[in-house]
This record gives sequence, structure tokens and C-alpha cells, in this order.
Amino acid sequence: MRLALFQPDIPQNLGAALRLGACLGVPVDVIEPCGFPLSDAGVRRAAMDYGALAEMTRHASWTDFLGHAERRAGRLLLFTTRGAAPLHGFEFRAGDTLLFGRESSGAPEEVHAAADARLFIPLAPGARSLNLTVSAAIAISEALRRTDGFPTHAPAG
Repeated sequence: MRLALFQPDIPQNLGAALRLGACLGVPVDVIEPCGFPLSDAGVRRAAMDYGALAEMTRHASWTDFLGHAERRAGRLLLFTTRGAAPLHGFEFRAGDTLLFGRESSGAPEEVHAAADARLFIPLAPGARSLNLTVSAAIAISEALRRTDGFPTHAPAG
């Protein structure tokens, strides 16, 4: 299981996604360009003390991400408000990559076209969308639950 962020706009969301990945043992792919300067120091600052625990791979472009060997190992699942299938009815696999678009504009058509499935998280009437990292946490949790992929180590303390 992998988490991928397409050209994220908000550094705090990247930091929270790295913390999520570190805590759940899920690698995070960051597809550039980002809407903010992506420096090693900035990543460390955004991810706080979880940056060293996170497995992050930076991709210079969408094309670079698509060509990456680990990306090609499983299906590409795009989470979008324009999704075709609800999250709770989808059959996840351990090798899936869960992809999330930009906070400001979502994912462009070329990203939609490359996805093996487009999924959405059902919301209450009148609700438009969730925060990127909240959505990622819901999706990763459901995918790990369905594939028995949660870490087995109990939390400290």
C-alpha cells in the first residue's frame, strides 16, 4: 500500500501525510511541482519528528511518478470528489497506490485517465469535501483494514 500526493499545495498537509505514513508504515509519494518550496529542511519542519520515520519518494513530475517501479507494482486509485465508486464498496489490494489531487484544484484529466479506479468518500448532503489528510487517513485506514495491512506493533506508552 502506498499514499501519493499529486502536486500538494499546503506544506502542513504534506507534513500530516508524512506523519500518517510513518505511523501506519505506508510509503508516501510526492509528485512535484508542489505549491510551496519542497526542501529537506521544509519537509523536516512540516513532518516534525516523524520525518525521519516516514518513507518519502519525491517525483519530479507526473511522468516520473508513472514510470517509477514501485508505482507500477499495483493499481493506481484516485480519490476525487468526481469519483465513480464509493470507498466502502471497493475491493482494495495490498499493492494499491492511493492517490490524492491538489487541495486547490484536484487532479487534472490526465491523472483521472491514468487511474485504474476513481473513488470517493461519501459525505452528508451539503458537504463538499474533507481536508486532504483527513481523506487520506480515512482511505488508508479502510484499505489497510480490508487487506489486513495495519502494523502489528502496539503503540508505546
